Amino acid sequence: MLSVSNLSVQFGKRVLFDEVNVAFTDGNCYGIIGANGAGKSTFLKILSKKQEATSGQVHLEPGKRMSILEQNHNSYDEFTALESVVMGNKPLFEIKKEIDALYADYTDENADKIGELQVQFEEMNGWNADSDAAALLSNLGVGEALHYTMMADLDSKLKVRVLLAQALFGNPDVLIMDEPTNDLDYETISWLENFLANYDNTVIVVSHDRHFLDAVCTHIADIDFGKINLYSGNYTFWYESSQLALRQRAQQNKKAEEKARELQEFIMRFSANVAKSKQATSRKKMLDKLKVDDIKPSSRRYPAIIFDREREAGDQILNVEKLSAYSDDGDLLFDNIDINLAKADKVAIISKDSRATTAFYEIVSGVRTASSGSFQWGVTTTQSYLPVDNEQYFDESMNLVDWLRQWTKTEEEREEVYVRGFLGKMLFSGEEALKKSNVLSGGEKVRCMLSRMMLLRANVLMLDEPTNHLDLESITAFNNSLKNFKGTVMLTTHDHEFVHTVANRIIELTPKGAIDRYLSFDEYMSDKSIKEQREKMYSVPV
Repeated sequence: MLSVSNLSVQFGKRVLFDEVNVAFTDGNCYGIIGANGAGKSTFLKILSKKQEATSGQVHLEPGKRMSILEQNHNSYDEFTALESVVMGNKPLFEIKKEIDALYADYTDENADKIGELQVQFEEMNGWNADSDAAALLSNLGVGEALHYTMMADLDSKLKVRVLLAQALFGNPDVLIMDEPTNDLDYETISWLENFLANYDNTVIVVSHDRHFLDAVCTHIADIDFGKINLYSGNYTFWYESSQLALRQRAQQNKKAEEKARELQEFIMRFSANVAKSKQATSRKKMLDKLKVDDIKPSSRRYPAIIFDREREAGDQILNVEKLSAYSDDGDLLFDNIDINLAKADKVAIISKDSRATTAFYEIVSGVRTASSGSFQWGVTTTQSYLPVDNEQYFDESMNLVDWLRQWTKTEEEREEVYVRGFLGKMLFSGEEALKKSNVLSGGEKVRCMLSRMMLLRANVLMLDEPTNHLDLESITAFNNSLKNFKGTVMLTTHDHEFVHTVANRIIELTPKGAIDRYLSFDEYMSDKSIKEQREKMYSVPV
């Protein structure tokens, strides 16, 4: 279907890809993974002919159509949402445009040409194009009332959904998507997962959402050391098997037969677990054929995220009474919120409006004043807050050692070796620790904020979209650290795996109060009675 031959990409002296050969076959979904800077997005651009390789070839089987999720959100501002979706099938759209132009200047001479074009149009299912496009938009959360709205008049989150519908439209033979779940809510991501799990053609996707990769991928394409290696199975299988291979390499004295037996037991255990999961890509029946003989230990560097507590908190953590908040535009974000947290709670704070969750964290962390109501922290609690916007922490030019020193409390803590220890855990070692704080990338800033949180040793962690800008390695390490943390956690995240594996309680903030349940995230979202309650809590009187 789609193949890459002897592909090399070099920028100056830096070699990104070196003689890569890989083939993507029909009926499979390939998750492209690799450390930040490994070249994931560059590879997708080369596949889609938006960027040239230094050498080598990309070959798409003749007659096959490729569709790419558009990254420029303003590319279709002069068209309606519905038109933009239909334009995803360019051959179909061009025929439609030509037919319309001929009808606009109709003569007996062009009647035959119109007839020929209409036959082609019908063969491409063109007469159902508008209804198919409308169905895609509705499934992706773009209501019928917006289908004829100009793209320029839609907000950025709705544009993302329209462009996703455009990429999916017309059943392309090869579908290429870079971070397709960005700015999508839980329901829309679930719909997309189900759509791709039943998609019969070739899908190539880059995503930091592990749950999404597990739900849709039949193969993982790992970019490492300038090469791309294909492995059967989803992301979790790749991760666990690569960690197993790493452990086996460290046990040099283990006999070959023992290693082989351990690998085979791992395959059987994993296959049995996934076969029972909703996330399983059972339609491809790939798990029965999984092999790890060619799995190699990954060269990835995983940060050491370890949250210790200076002291254990007492029974009273946080009491919130009748809390309400409005946006700067006067919209009611939440009202009449009553919450009482216990020290064993790991709470997912959710809302259909992300402004509501951010406002809640800002209020209870003292950054913002509530419109009404009150809150009180337990006297034995100490809080550490990771905001969704951390720019205020990085407005001065200082090296990272001095930057982190700002939150030390004693002379012993101010020692450089002590501060460097926390930076080193987040992969800022040697000269990296002397980088200037105001020139960091988004991911580096979040890793610095995590160094700060580890240093503070709080017993309550508040995390507003903590996975933003992080790579898969950091997200995985972060996720594991929170599962092991003995204190209280409040978090808001669009990372399904993160919230499902950490939270034991869900609190949803709505304009009509809070919905509060001791359930896992998946249990909460699948509960029919809660779904009915949610609809009522967000409904606006006519």
